[in-house]
Amino acid sequence: MNLKVYWPFTENELKRNLAYKGSFYLFMLCSCFGAFISYYLWMAIYGSSSTGVLGGFTKNEMVIYIFMTYITSNIAGVSIADYIDDDVREGTVAMSLIKPIDYRMSLIAKAFGTMLYRFFAPSLFVWIGLEVYKVTVLHMSITSVTYILLYLLSLILSCLIGLLLDFCFGMMAFVTTYMFGLNMAKEALMAFLTGQLIPISFFPGVLQKIFEFLPFSSMVYTPVMLYLGKYSGREIGFVFARQLIWVVLLYAFGSFLWKRITKRLIVLGG
Repeated sequence: MNLKVYWPFTENELKRNLAYKGSFYLFMLCSCFGAFISYYLWMAIYGSSSTGVLGGFTKNEMVIYIFMTYITSNIAGVSIADYIDDDVREGTVAMSLIKPIDYRMSLIAKAFGTMLYRFFAPSLFVWIGLEVYKVTVLHMSITSVTYILLYLLSLILSCLIGLLLDFCFGMMAFVTTYMFGLNMAKEALMAFLTGQLIPISFFPGVLQKIFEFLPFSSMVYTPVMLYLGKYSGREIGFVFARQLIWVVLLYAFGSFLWKRITKRLIVLGG
């Protein structure tokens, strides 16, 4: 597979996101708003608690968790189901099928452009600000290079898991005429299952084990816990293996669904 063929998809999507300065600054402002709401909510919870540790997190660790979760979900939460829905409704999926390119790879390349945009604005600025806040206000040491590299590697895998999972979900666009409501339900469920709203360590032991083996925890919870240094040496190898397994399984399942869908696809007009 020649990856250079798909770079224009990434480049065009990146340019599209940067096209309007007003939209750029508004996105930065609105996307940070939810993180600060979560921050003040958790600070109120810790302030009313009689113990300094909740769910295995100290107050300072929870501050880091909140903003690193925001950064991770902001990057790894890019949806390609919306692209599929638009292609199906507008009929442009027919053109994608006759082009000498892999449809799924073209969608992933487009999503990668949006991920790059979200990494540099506003995620990178929030990340730098968080590290400064850690040192100057929380009086914690700066995050080690090892944990940063582990986080970035896990983030790449979490992005792949998110995109491949969303591709499988997007196949529903071929069998339904209304994806907006389904997308809303998916986003709400994902925020819960990925640990974005509540860390998975806050759930009962049985639910923790179930959630951790589902692909959702590997999208947000796992990279952030690696960044916080919550995993030991053996656990680090295990969580990376789990992420890789989910990448392979979701890729295979997406290929199966795509073959089944295209066999029954009928395009009228042209």
